[in-house]
Amino acid sequence: MLILLAAIFAIHIIGIILLLVATIDNGWWLSDNMATDVWVNLMSNQNDATRTCLESNTAYYLQAVQASAVLACIFSILGIFVFVAQLFTLSKGKRFTISGIFQALACLCIMIAASIYTDRFHLDEKNGWYGHCYILAWISFALTFISSITYFVLRKKTG
Repeated sequence: MLILLAAIFAIHIIGIILLLVATIDNGWWLSDNMATDVWVNLMSNQNDATRTCLESNTAYYLQAVQASAVLACIFSILGIFVFVAQLFTLSKGKRFTISGIFQALACLCIMIAASIYTDRFHLDEKNGWYGHCYILAWISFALTFISSITYFVLRKKTG
């Protein structure tokens, strides 16, 4: 059981790290002269190494992506603290319920962020590709989903 708890803790920590990198780093959409994230669009000129900020005509959608990504990070971090606290304070049948709820909320939030970004941004651009942060967001969605399901299954098995 201790190895299982350590593995769940490791998956949770990896999910948090991936969520933070996906939210903070600049790499949701890449092209030869542009890199975007959920915070700013930058166009770099390769001749003189300058960067200019581009305006977004879909500001409300970008704010929804930002809010959802930040909420996913917050819920996942709260989930790990609750997981550790529940190990020492609650009885066996109730242990992982709150952690599972926080992970399910984090999973839902990052899915919303990545889905809005997919549906509303870069639809008509042919000279670019989704970057590593976009891919990390979907990987962290899968990890938080697996983690939340595992918490709910463990709650049932230990009761």
